[in-house]
Amino acid sequence: MIRMTRKKWINLLWVLFMVTVLFTPAGFHIKVFVNRLISFSATEVAEADRETLSDYHWPLQTIEGKRVNLTDFKGEVVLINVWATWCPPCVAEMPSFQELYNAYGNRVPMLFVAHDEREKVARFLGKKGYKLPIYYEAGPTPTVLQSTSIPVTYVVDKKGSIRVRKVGAADWNSQKTRTLLDSLLQE
Repeated sequence: MIRMTRKKWINLLWVLFMVTVLFTPAGFHIKVFVNRLISFSATEVAEADRETLSDYHWPLQTIEGKRVNLTDFKGEVVLINVWATWCPPCVAEMPSFQELYNAYGNRVPMLFVAHDEREKVARFLGKKGYKLPIYYEAGPTPTVLQSTSIPVTYVVDKKGSIRVRKVGAADWNSQKTRTLLDSLLQE
């Protein structure tokens, strides 16, 4: 018979917890919760490090199938978020995006570009009650907007300067983000 010391019990519980977090559906929700806890406001890119979106050509398609292009939004302040339903940090930041969209959606075009199946996205949005403008790539992404990680979010000013480039979850409904959007809308 194996005698379990206190240390062995703690190690066993730790292993069970990690297995739950890494390999079960409950783990997905734990990861989302942790990402929400550690999400802070995104910071603006230092002026010397800003890139410019000079090629706005990016064919997109709405969740309903309507074709649009990023060029349609040239000259406006635009928020672009690339995400997926299977990505815990992506899911973690969606409530703050919905709140920001409720407040700014009529003044700042927001493009939520999904890297996921349409049916999964539609079910996710319906289940959560999100009313966000969802798009799918219908052509190559402009070079300065390419990323190997998701979520990635960009705030582009009226002149095409990328003012925010945030990889990972953030609190998008923060006062800091609202202040930035307000100032960019005034420029």
